[in-house]
Formats: sequence, C-alpha cells, structure tokens
Amino acid sequence: MIRSTLAAFADSISIPARKTAGPLTFTPNRVKVELLAGLTVALALVPEAVAFAFVAGVEPLVGLYAAFIVGLITAIIGGRPGMISGATGALAVVMVALVADHGVEYLFATVVLMGIMQIGAGVFKLGKFIRLVPHPVMLGFVNGLAIVIGMAQLSQFQSEPPVRIPGEHYGPFHILEGTWLTGTPLMLMLGLVALTMFLIWVTPKVTKAIPAPLVGIGLVTALVIGLNLNVQTVSDLASIKGGLPSLHIPSVPLNVDTLQIIFPYALVLAAIGLIESLLTLNLVGEIKEERGGASQECVAQGIANTVTGFFGGMGGCAMIGQSMINVKSGGRTRLSGISASLFLLAFILVGSRFIGMIPLAALVGVMFMVVIGTFAWQSLTIMRRIPLIDALVIVLVTVVTVYHDLAVAVVVGVIVSALAYAWSAAKHIDAEAEEEGEAKVYKIEGPLFFGSIEGFNDLFDIKNDPDMVIVDFANSRVVDQSALQAIEGLAAKYTQAGKAIRLRHLTRDCHKLLNRAGQLIIDSDDDPEYQIATDYSVITGAFGGGH
Repeated sequence: MIRSTLAAFADSISIPARKTAGPLTFTPNRVKVELLAGLTVALALVPEAVAFAFVAGVEPLVGLYAAFIVGLITAIIGGRPGMISGATGALAVVMVALVADHGVEYLFATVVLMGIMQIGAGVFKLGKFIRLVPHPVMLGFVNGLAIVIGMAQLSQFQSEPPVRIPGEHYGPFHILEGTWLTGTPLMLMLGLVALTMFLIWVTPKVTKAIPAPLVGIGLVTALVIGLNLNVQTVSDLASIKGGLPSLHIPSVPLNVDTLQIIFPYALVLAAIGLIESLLTLNLVGEIKEERGGASQECVAQGIANTVTGFFGGMGGCAMIGQSMINVKSGGRTRLSGISASLFLLAFILVGSRFIGMIPLAALVGVMFMVVIGTFAWQSLTIMRRIPLIDALVIVLVTVVTVYHDLAVAVVVGVIVSALAYAWSAAKHIDAEAEEEGEAKVYKIEGPLFFGSIEGFNDLFDIKNDPDMVIVDFANSRVVDQSALQAIEGLAAKYTQAGKAIRLRHLTRDCHKLLNRAGQLIIDSDDDPEYQIATDYSVITGAFGGGH
C-alpha cells in the first residue's frame, strides 16, 4: 500500500523509483543527480528550519544549525542512505514549554541528554521493536504526518507572523490567529503555488535531467524577480545569515534539580525522534527495497543530537517530507544528504542574500506536492474492505498524530492493535473430543493466554466426563502465567471430582513452571519447544508469534 502510493508520487515529483540491487557506481551523471537532489532538499530545509525554530521559541539560526549538524552526521553514519534529518515540528512543539519556562540553555542541555538516550537505544538494539508497528499504524502515521506538513504551510499565507503566548503549548494542528492575506496578494500567492505544483508535475514529462522541485523553485523565483512581483520571500521570515556554529557548553547548573527539569523533556524528545526516524527509515526502505539499519539509525540520531546540543542547535530527527523530496529527486547515496547539509551551511555563510529572494510560494508548492505524495490515498478506498478495527486504527493514528504528537499516536495505535489481536485470538480456543480406550481426550486448538481462559474452561464437561481425561496441547500454545494458572485450576477441579487428568504435549518450560499439575504431565518425545511469557510486559510479543 505505502509502496504503491509512494511509487505513484515518484512520477509526479521526479525520476521513477527504481530497485537497487547493489551499490551504485559514482559516475559523473550519478554525482550530478546526487548534488542536484541535495540542493533541492537544502532549499526546502531553510523555511522549515526557520519556522520550527519560531515554534520552539528560539532564534532562526538555532534551527538552521540543527538542520546542518543533525543532517550532516546522520547522512554520514545513518542507517539508510538517502534519508534527510533536521529540525522538525514534532520535536519543536515539545520544546516550546521548556524554552518558555527555563530558557534556551536548558534546551541545549536537554538535546544533549536526548542524544545520549538515543545512543543507548541503539547500543541495546531497541530499534528492532519498530517491527511491532502494524501496517494500519504506518498508514495512519503517513496520513497524519501529511496533514501536519500541509497545515504547517498555512502560516505562509499570513502577512504577519502570529503571536505565541510564552509557556502555552501548541500542537502541530494549531493555527494561530495572524494577519491573513486577502485580495490580490492572496490570489498571487495561490497562483504561484499552483504554478510551482504544475511545473513539478510536468517537468518529468519533458526532462529528468534536473529534479522537478528544483525546476519549479528556479522558474517561479525567476518569474517573481523578472516581473518584480510583490510577494513574500524567505528573507521576510528572518535573516539566515550567520557564521560557523561554535562549541557552546550549555550554561546550566550541573545538579539534580537541572536533571529533574530536563529528563522528562529529553525522554519524550528521544522517543518522538526515534519513532519518527525509524518509521521514515521503513518508508524510504520501501522505495529503495532495503532492510535493516534501525540500530545504526538510533546511534546516528543520538550522536547527531549530542553534538548539536554542544553547538547551539535545537536537535532534530528524520524528516519524512525532505526525505521523500531527496529520494524522488534521485538521491540514493550518502552524497545527497551530505551535500544538502553543506549547501545549507553555504546558504548561512555566503548565500543568504540569494536564498532570501526565493518566494515562499515556490517552497509551499513543493511541500504541497510532498503532502500529495505522502498521503496514502488508497487507504481511503480500502476502508470498506479491511477489518473494521484496522480502519479504526488508521483513523485513530491519523487524528492523534494531527492533534497531539507522533509518539502518542504510534503507542495508541500499537496498543489498540494488540488488544484487538488478543480479543480475536481469545475467540479461537476450541477442542476436539474423542475416545481413547476408557479415557476421553480433549485436543485443544488455539492459543491459551489470559484472554482465552474463560473459553478454555468452558470446553470441559467435568461432571459427565469419564474417570480418565487427557488434555492434549499439541495444536495449542501455552502463552503466559494466566494460562498456567488455568491449567492448574482445571487439574484441581478434576481431582476434586475424583477423576484422573493427564496433560500431553506440554513443553519442558511448562513442566518446570506448573506446580501440582506438573505431576500429571505425560512425557513424550514429540513435546513442543517454546518459552512461556511469565512477565506480563512481554505477553504481547509472546502470543504475537502464534502457533
């Protein structure tokens, strides 16, 4: 689903996605494609970094330095060549309260701690748990993020920046009251946005030598300058002129009180950053047909944020919009990401005057094309054909991503999916009864866990059963401690009724964990081998494997 949606986007934004069977050869043409893709991404990074810096309540250069440092380091050592990282709105909306209440120095300290946590997640290989995210959650993620990216562009339709109240939390969907464009300026803005989108759509049909977004930005900028049109440009956002980022130790007291302030923020930022980065890793992997790299990406994000915290940056994570622009513009190697960061640094050092001439309408048009390509449109058509719970998860994750944040949305989606699976699996416990001499044999079918215990107990007719009963678990799976307790309870009921019960085809693990019922187990050479989840925190993972 995601692959087909993104593949369709490839035709509209640049060169078609192609399979990469092995390492690419750096021919002159490949280098040109990578550099042009990097330049396109860098142009799109400028207004995003500035806007997210405003969201967080910090200076524009704090966002630009973060985009440069985080983007450069992750491009060099990240888990998926072609991904783009930088300052993001998902992190900025968490930072705003910290900056308002404690100041920017505490933000820098928080970013350093955030990076250390992410390095730890990579070292302990926690990134592999991203595979537990179900496909409906992924669809909700891309849909919600597409809406967030689109809503973030609406502020460019204001002639004056909105006023933010210090200490007030603003979600990514929150549009603040400002002075909106009207009349001729609005029509001109809409016209240039539409022209940019048209150029991005039509360029691949004419030539694929230059990335379509770069053509759109270049031609619309030339038109605005040539006709001397009075429209908003990048320079109207803020000045991006600055020097090289310098080493800056956060000016905060090194004590327990500081840790109590920054630790909760660092934990949330680390979680959001890794979730967004790993989901983007999967999406880019869908296009490039690559797998793995989750732990490496965690370490790369952690190192990048630790470094940027010591160089006056606001931190960041993978950016799905810019990553899609890069990959669809032909960026397949680390060179595109590295060049994007270096181009961004060049804009800050020497090119701010020229970048400031780019009309915001051109960049908005590029991002609207990203929205169109990112949104999983087919998810709307399959709603009536997929299970109701999957449709609910898609909508739920989309809404929570838009109104709250990505981390909460993914956690909610995974929990709802896991509970739905548990409920479904609980209804699939059954038994086939047959005679074996003078004994009655119950052949259990389906997983036995906390959700199916009631159905398991209803399978037995203790009062009318013969004096010998055999319970065969060959086609079942004992999942958790609740299942063990149910077996113990069943054995006690048969014993109390004066009847003998034997348990067949249980694992050696069950032999050790069962107490009284363990004396009634029938040993067999074909007993199954699996582990019992006696810790409820891993129960979901245990029955997720199924029998």
